[in-house]
Amino acid sequence: ENNHIHIVTTRVDKQTGKKINDSYEKLKAQKALANTLEKLYGIKPEEVLNKLLNYKMSSLHQFETLLNRNGYKLGKNTNDAKSLTILKNGVIQRTLSGDQIVYDNRKNERRTKQLKAIFSKYKEIYSNKVFKVEDFRKQEAMLPEEKQKADWTPKIEFESELQKKLRDVFGIDLVFHHKDEFQPFGYTVIDHKTGAVCKGSELMKMNELFEFTSAKMDKKLFESLKDYNIPNDETKAVLQRFLKDRNPKNEIQYFMLFENKKLKNKDTFTAIRNDVKEYVKIQNNKDVNIIKSEEGKYYVIYSRLHYIGELKPMIGEKQYQEFLNPQLESTKENKEGNELKKAVNEMFFELMRSSANSKDPAENELKKRRKKKGR
Repeated sequence: ENNHIHIVTTRVDKQTGKKINDSYEKLKAQKALANTLEKLYGIKPEEVLNKLLNYKMSSLHQFETLLNRNGYKLGKNTNDAKSLTILKNGVIQRTLSGDQIVYDNRKNERRTKQLKAIFSKYKEIYSNKVFKVEDFRKQEAMLPEEKQKADWTPKIEFESELQKKLRDVFGIDLVFHHKDEFQPFGYTVIDHKTGAVCKGSELMKMNELFEFTSAKMDKKLFESLKDYNIPNDETKAVLQRFLKDRNPKNEIQYFMLFENKKLKNKDTFTAIRNDVKEYVKIQNNKDVNIIKSEEGKYYVIYSRLHYIGELKPMIGEKQYQEFLNPQLESTKENKEGNELKKAVNEMFFELMRSSANSKDPAENELKKRRKKKGR
């Protein structure tokens, strides 16, 4: 999801009343971002780029694919036809002359055998069905008149669970090549473990490794679904049914949900658990949904924080039994009410009995006076 803030300023210095200089603003912003990434995560853009430049590749196209996949763009130098520029977010990061880019056509036969074995094994374990992901975010940010004037199409990507698993587990990135919205005609393999880029068909033919489908998904939805913790097939089936019920016209296929065994951090999980416990009591949170699986288990889906998990371990045995049998809670409340009523009645009875046994002071005084008169 694209959570972000907008900072609005008049660009006027309150001391001088003059416009604040905004020259090279984008460059300044990129430098500030680089400093922040280094402080928070230890990411040094300069070192990242140097590492990429040391990858082994056999063509300029492979070099360009490697850079694009890591957020960079390769462009021509307008001042020197023999050199190239590497940009990130429109800002020049490095200028390279033609002889600085070294191509290496030598093959690592041992690694080639390993990659072939990995592909053959894991395409049988994880879904190799490829679907289209359409990114409309750029167009959604346009003004209405811009949308009408521009002859635009969404940015297209092709994804599969197999790709994600190879990337996450082995550092192997498989990048499809396609024209417009049409089916890919080839793919490139980026092996981050050994720092090498090669043509995919050299390892395994594309149609042997992948099965292409006509299914498609919006990019924003795709990114949010990838963030769900989906540890097994049962959880995946529950989430798929939930999504189908919410949007029956745009059904999410089973293979479009990717296994993800990564757990939510402690703070996020605690926030989810507290909200779910409250929801079980009063059911007033639109982000929380409880669904029963085909196996009879109850699952909770917290849509805002992209969480799915079994309800029982989340809320504990006692509250889970009260959820299954609401009459238990009602019986408990009635019992407590009856006990309170009984205690009040007993107290009232004791007061009445005490009052009945005690003598009225006025009556005693009257008896004394009568005795005196009798004397």
